[in-house]
Amino acid sequence: MFAKTLSDRGSSTSHTRVFMGERLGRQVAMPETLGAASAKYIAPIEVCWLGEPGCDDPAAVGAKAANLGRLAAACRVPPGFCLSAGLFDRRPRSSELAAIISDAYAELVRRCGIGDVAVAVRSSGIDEDTAESSFAGQHETILNVRGAAVVDAVEVCRESARSDRTRAYRAARDLGGEGRIAVLVQRLVRADSALVAFSVDPISGERDQIVVNANWGLGETIVSGEVTPDTYRVRRTDLAIARTIGEKARMTIAAAGGVCTVAVPTAMRSRVVLSDVELRSVARLAIELEARMGWPVDLECAFEDQMLYLLQCRPVTTLAAGTTKP
Repeated sequence: MFAKTLSDRGSSTSHTRVFMGERLGRQVAMPETLGAASAKYIAPIEVCWLGEPGCDDPAAVGAKAANLGRLAAACRVPPGFCLSAGLFDRRPRSSELAAIISDAYAELVRRCGIGDVAVAVRSSGIDEDTAESSFAGQHETILNVRGAAVVDAVEVCRESARSDRTRAYRAARDLGGEGRIAVLVQRLVRADSALVAFSVDPISGERDQIVVNANWGLGETIVSGEVTPDTYRVRRTDLAIARTIGEKARMTIAAAGGVCTVAVPTAMRSRVVLSDVELRSVARLAIELEARMGWPVDLECAFEDQMLYLLQCRPVTTLAAGTTKP
């Protein structure tokens, strides 16, 4: 179910040269007067594409984008690009920066093959989504924007790294007052259902089951704690499922120019969000990614037209050292 096709991943033809050259990093000949040791120069990354060279470097694009970039060839990750922290360091609030964002969005539209693609704009902080600090909910996420509004959404996301809330979070973890941030822009998955999955129990640290929380619509009501979602526990050994059906009174959906939170229809509130087949596909993915990444994983995923998309993969940060149990 999670096998990739070429159409899922998009092409990487010479048409992308503008991003794979000086903006993505390449060797550039330098004047001979600088000597042999300086004969080659690697231009810094500014824009890179998930699943392509340069987008797996957390020092440039942050762990969130780097993890997705690393997994995009093997998993169904929505197509997208990352604006590196270095880009914002060198070109703060300039018309050139706006042009770079607009060009990258135009390339995403071309790759997706549909006009005016709706996107999700998310932070990817350089010290975000580490084993110690997830920054979950600290930075702004802008959903369902398109066209010229993408430039403004990127700026809102960037500015959230300077908010009082984010500064307080950083100070509590001795991370300093302001961190460097990259911004990830991906095709919006118009989720029928969304979920958060843990490859270990995030409270007890027990490893014998996968824990999944799910709700209808986009995932914002789950990560914000706004609803009581369904909770599922899938046993590792045989993928047996235990369910606790949540109230699910509210859900987030795409609306004109953004998203809105609405009441869940009464008939859907007591219905299970995920089928057995969907749950087992999520559990297998969590087990596979834990083995691939080398640590217990905290995943955000969504189902769109019965297809499972990986939206985020980060370490489980609620576990104290040595608390994971067999």
